[in-house]
Amino acid sequence: MTGTRKFSFPFWIGFVASRHVRRGRGKSPSPVFAVLGIATGVLALTVIIAVMNGFQLGFIENILEISSYHVRLEDFPPEDTETLRQTLAAAPGITAAVPFCEFQALIRGGGDRQAGLLVRGLPPEAPELDRGMASKLEFEAGSFDISRDGTILLGTELARSLSARLGDTVTIFSVDDLFGGPGAGVNSFTVTGIFRTGYYDYDMGLALMKITTALSLSQTPPVLGFKLRDRWQDSAAIESLGRLVPGAKLSGWRDYNRSFFGALRTEKLFMFILVGLIFIVVGLNIFQAQRRAVLERREEIGLLRAVGAGDFSVRMVFAWDGFLIGICGAGTGLALGLLVASRIGAFFDLVEGFINVCINVINYLSGSFFGSGNFEVFSPAVYYIKEIPSRIIPHEVFLIFMFGFLSALLAAWFASGRVSRTKPAEVLRDE
Repeated sequence: MTGTRKFSFPFWIGFVASRHVRRGRGKSPSPVFAVLGIATGVLALTVIIAVMNGFQLGFIENILEISSYHVRLEDFPPEDTETLRQTLAAAPGITAAVPFCEFQALIRGGGDRQAGLLVRGLPPEAPELDRGMASKLEFEAGSFDISRDGTILLGTELARSLSARLGDTVTIFSVDDLFGGPGAGVNSFTVTGIFRTGYYDYDMGLALMKITTALSLSQTPPVLGFKLRDRWQDSAAIESLGRLVPGAKLSGWRDYNRSFFGALRTEKLFMFILVGLIFIVVGLNIFQAQRRAVLERREEIGLLRAVGAGDFSVRMVFAWDGFLIGICGAGTGLALGLLVASRIGAFFDLVEGFINVCINVINYLSGSFFGSGNFEVFSPAVYYIKEIPSRIIPHEVFLIFMFGFLSALLAAWFASGRVSRTKPAEVLRDE
């Protein structure tokens, strides 16, 4: 239309779009439902991923801090162990260097109770050499005391299965003992500490003793374990350490428990996909609501086109609707999700209390028995945890927010494609 002044962007677009959202779609509360749907999806995914991260990272950190280390050095002369440790501990990026050896054995406790286990030999000063490992060992009895020959530390579940307490004597049978090797004999040890890691496999199947004692019980050579400032730089660390110790065998943490770490990664990916279906459903609802809005506002669209608004500008009105819905829904869900994830223990206590009250009320009103009213989401009798873990990873939270926001924005943009089919002359003639 010649001589018609173009509308300024984006002020009038935002005004019209916000008016649409406030008034609803044909007196329908669909914008409210869309905001609630996106908020629910972002809230659920944020909390679920935070709890999943808590469990997964707890397992991974226990494995890396206690067992596999970040980098291992093998196949070096045993007599050079301390010299190599001191030399390589000063290398850039290395935060800890600890010699150790390990072997499979059989342990016998009180009442002839027996169990298979992994015995790891460490230097008595291991907690000072490796702060990360020390932070993962929570002693329920005794302390990290393996300074004397004939002392041993047991995991809590292993000690329970053997009925072993602090100060009790246990017997270790190594492979040499079982098959008559050169070191065969009866090896008695006094329990000087009972530790808990929170990882059942270690609490049930790991014992720690002095490295010199462990070397005398097994033909397994010593290994040097290294911790890195950034564990993701293991390849670079292997390359740099390889130049310092040519010919030695070096391996990174990715080579150990590869299948376990891969399973955790796949589990998280599928959880993202499954919970992300919420956004697809909400996006489809927004798409249908916007298509209906385009039809219901056909006269309004024709009028805007007639006074100078272009196709893109009118489409931006409906896209702005999606923007407002997405930013309100995703923002609200993210705020609530972070609040719940950071107070996950109190949240589950509240949920469990509400469910237990409902159970008790139903039992009282119906005179029947639907349970004892002591429901727990993560019962310690089923799950090997003391408290529900939660870890918030910033880039994952941002990704969840963008899922919710873009699902509304893109749905609104594609739904507004019918705007270009509206002919102002036809609309005004019909009116």
